[in-house]
Amino acid sequence: MLIQMKVFGLAMDPITSTPIVILKDLQEKKAVPIWIGLFEASAIATQLERIDLARPMTHDLMNDMLKILGVSVTKIVINDLRNNTFFAVIHVLKNSSIVTIDSRPSDAIALALRANAPIFVDEKVIEKSTNIDFGKKTKDLNKYSKEQLQEFLENLSSEDFGKYKM
Repeated sequence: MLIQMKVFGLAMDPITSTPIVILKDLQEKKAVPIWIGLFEASAIATQLERIDLARPMTHDLMNDMLKILGVSVTKIVINDLRNNTFFAVIHVLKNSSIVTIDSRPSDAIALALRANAPIFVDEKVIEKSTNIDFGKKTKDLNKYSKEQLQEFLENLSSEDFGKYKM
């Protein structure tokens, strides 16, 4: 089953200094953290902040090209989590047919924000995301139980994200 989610905000992992995009369901009861790259975080942040740049970024270009070609993004789905890697697909409408395109979740999210398309996460991905192996760099996080991490993510408030809150 797919759960509609929204970008709740961006944060920095304090241990690895890696950006994290936090998705929350519309009732703000379930959260999914996705570690992303700096460039992808920048693409998401500029859209969250509605910053107009002098030149289009890659995701702006992609969105504009799709529009010009008469293709619309209908939704994105984060559909799998394997070996601590999230997978996503972008659903586009082309000539009355839905086509899916494999994507990194960060790129799919950046495009969905620009196209005003809904973001969905497969329920099995939400369940798996509470079991992410944080690796050696974040061994301190492993001292917390799955329930403690889940409670932490679910109870984040918009103030926790500073200027990146929605």
